[in-house]
Amino acid sequence: MTDHPGERPPVDNPLDPTRLAPLGVEVLPATPSTNAVVAERALAGAPEGLVVVTEHQTAGRGRLDRGWQTPAGSALTLSVLLRPQVAPQRWPWLPLLTGYAVAKVLRAAGYAATLKWPNDVLLGERKVAGILVERVEGPSGPAAVVGIGLNVLLTDEQLPVPTATSLLVESGPGQPVPDRTDLLASLVQGLMEAYDAWQVGEEGPATTHLRESWTRVCSTLGRDVDVAMPDGSTLSGRATGIDEHGRLVVAPGGGPEVAVAAGDVVHVRPA
Repeated sequence: MTDHPGERPPVDNPLDPTRLAPLGVEVLPATPSTNAVVAERALAGAPEGLVVVTEHQTAGRGRLDRGWQTPAGSALTLSVLLRPQVAPQRWPWLPLLTGYAVAKVLRAAGYAATLKWPNDVLLGERKVAGILVERVEGPSGPAAVVGIGLNVLLTDEQLPVPTATSLLVESGPGQPVPDRTDLLASLVQGLMEAYDAWQVGEEGPATTHLRESWTRVCSTLGRDVDVAMPDGSTLSGRATGIDEHGRLVVAPGGGPEVAVAAGDVVHVRPA
């Protein structure tokens, strides 16, 4: 456990490779991007389940090619190699599945985590974790590189933007921040359990179950949103649901519903 919430965390707070080794987790002192490392391993034929985490990611990327960097030892920055054996139309569910797995682990740790479509993990209205899933085509077939960045020990002063937060900042009186090694182990186990259940299940029931589970912890649905679309336009309306492909359904005022596959969502008003 860390010091009392709100205090600057200790500088020397490393992950424990010995405790993580049984899960197949490789700990790097520093790297530009764990996604790049795992993508290279995927092209070389690495098996599913490879996990690479770094104490300091120096050139990470988030969705929409945004930069993502945190002070050394303050976050959990990891990438997981998956090789889904499912129909291509189910692949878009991977980012949502990952976000749900992260939120579930945080909720079990006592944080009221919710999801903003497609895969931002929120505490209140502030982002505590982001996810980037990239598809890699190699000699062994397609692979998914699942990148997760979770702010754990950042103080208010260290947060990059006002809309970000960390477990340290959000921990209430008497609520110690989870140990980083234990939390990482829970994230890896939680993701693989959710992934296995989704992958081995039949296409219809497995997707329906994930869709229902995701919807229960989504803070986007039922709210007015502005969606910055890939073509530069903005779609404004009420977020009414998630369709069978994981797309956000938005009902603009006076127009038909639109299913959004990609876009940057802004919550216009509180739920």
